[in-house]
Amino acid sequence: MPETKAGRDKIIGYLNENDISISALAAMYGLSRQDLSDYLAGRKRNPKANQIILKIISDFKIR
Repeated sequence: MPETKAGRDKIIGYLNENDISISALAAMYGLSRQDLSDYLAGRKRNPKANQIILKIISDFKIR
């Protein structure tokens, strides 16, 4: 599975810069806060985690 650390770091930076909580983002994607937190921290590394990370980067146009 590809490493997603760079993407996860960019998402976390984007959330901090725009004052968006993990809870709000999780609700938007129909995820539990804990699952999204685990995805962003890299504690859960599976295909769904990768899909969510890529989807968030694409939806918010994070570069």
